[in-house]
Amino acid sequence: MVRGAGPRRRSWRAALFPSVIALALTGCVAQPVVVKRPPPRPPARAEIAPLPPTPAHVWIAGYWAWHRERYVWIPGHWEVPAAPGHVWVPGGWMPRGDGYVWVDGHWRAR
Repeated sequence: MVRGAGPRRRSWRAALFPSVIALALTGCVAQPVVVKRPPPRPPARAEIAPLPPTPAHVWIAGYWAWHRERYVWIPGHWEVPAAPGHVWVPGGWMPRGDGYVWVDGHWRAR
């Protein structure tokens, strides 16, 4: 019997392929950066909210977010809550181990 790319060999490769991809992508997961002491945020910028697109929209005020070792301004904008009864939680520094990590703003159930 000649060894080659018969049906058994192809099915083995097909089964192995997703595992190899998953293993390769595990190195792509970004780990949060821990800082000993969060730097102070710059002063907030004044914004005027335009009229909402629909009554379902909620104004998310502009804020400074931590990105790649510096603060960046995220302008205010209208969003529809992720689900009824959800509220917007602004981003901020959260204690983790011996330091702090930045947690982005997100929707949370009341």
